[in-house]
Amino acid sequence: MNRIVVLMIGALLTTGALAKLPEMTEEQKAAAAEKKAKAAEGDKKAAELLAASQDAVAGKYIERMKAQGVTVTPTPIAPPAVSATPAGAVNPPVAAPATPPAAK
Repeated sequence: MNRIVVLMIGALLTTGALAKLPEMTEEQKAAAAEKKAKAAEGDKKAAELLAASQDAVAGKYIERMKAQGVTVTPTPIAPPAVSATPAGAVNPPVAAPATPPAAK
């Protein structure tokens, strides 16, 4: 009996979480876009700082190895390929071409 009561109370409390949120106003949309742009800018700056510090560490490592007489050649890393589809777009699945059955 107690389990049923607990389940009923839980069901009643969780139905509020399933309510649909109202549409965003233009001001809220603009604020969200501005916040997203600031976050992207901050991420870009952080990535640049990370790359600079990684380059500095790699440079110091190479200098230490040269002092020891070891030749270090860093592996070139190709930048990621840029896709032709816009961000967020989903590529439709490509069907394999049908091959005709072999004649006997």
